[in-house]
Amino acid sequence: MRRLGIHSFVWTGGQTQEGLETALNKTAEHGYRTIEFAYLRPEKFNLDRLAKLAQSLDVEIGVTMGLSLDRDVSSEDTSAVSAGKQTLADAVRAVRDIGGNKLGGILYSAHTKYNRQPTKKGWDNSVAAIAATAEVARQANVDLVLEVVNRFETNLLNTAAQGLKFIAETGSEHVRLHLDTFHMNIEEANPAAAIRLAGDKIGYFHIGESNRGYLGDGVINFDLIFDALLDIDYKRDIVFESFSTTVVDEGLSLACAIWRDTWEDNDPLAAHAKRYIELKYEEAKRRRATNARP
Repeated sequence: MRRLGIHSFVWTGGQTQEGLETALNKTAEHGYRTIEFAYLRPEKFNLDRLAKLAQSLDVEIGVTMGLSLDRDVSSEDTSAVSAGKQTLADAVRAVRDIGGNKLGGILYSAHTKYNRQPTKKGWDNSVAAIAATAEVARQANVDLVLEVVNRFETNLLNTAAQGLKFIAETGSEHVRLHLDTFHMNIEEANPAAAIRLAGDKIGYFHIGESNRGYLGDGVINFDLIFDALLDIDYKRDIVFESFSTTVVDEGLSLACAIWRDTWEDNDPLAAHAKRYIELKYEEAKRRRATNARP
């Protein structure tokens, strides 16, 4: 693990400059070293001010997003694909301008529950769009990571194996996978095996519980997850993600079906998550050392 981070939606719905700055300060206060923001529109927020605050706090910034249907690069509609490609290029530049180091999320399709199967033409359109975006990201020195999510949020990439096939077809070494324990718990037959399968193609990793709440209160076996991350020598960022109706963006609430309070107070949630992740990581390292002891 390189840096441990937290999603900004633990702190704020992300609608105001003040809320984003509060999220940065809270992130640093709790000892996290990176924050994940949803896409920050340059016309709405003062990105330079956020960048300077993050730098002063030694907190790095990553950005994630999903596309709307009218900008769906996996569509067969050329106007939607074109609009989506422009949105992705703009997002890369916004990440660069805020001093961020990665763009992730559902970049390859709309973030929605589809009512149709994906098509070969749509897949190919998406591959081409991500390949083009990868070159923009490479030039901007921004990592491009594709989040593999569950069937209710995309119809294109639901498993690590699908993600590996997709990034191979882009032909770009600048595209990696963004895996998430919440989604893996739904879609993967064996999440730990999926991590080992993806190996060094994992560029970003979300830790989230099966009920989106406190780590350890759901059904995910995090011992197996951290064992697998050590097995592949994962040395990139890990970010805690949790959503509750207490603090949520309306659009995300609809897309991710956040209908209830999984928690009410974000300070103890954030403190617990940091302790939990660090403990599970250390326990995994200890198990490895014990197994290796003659």
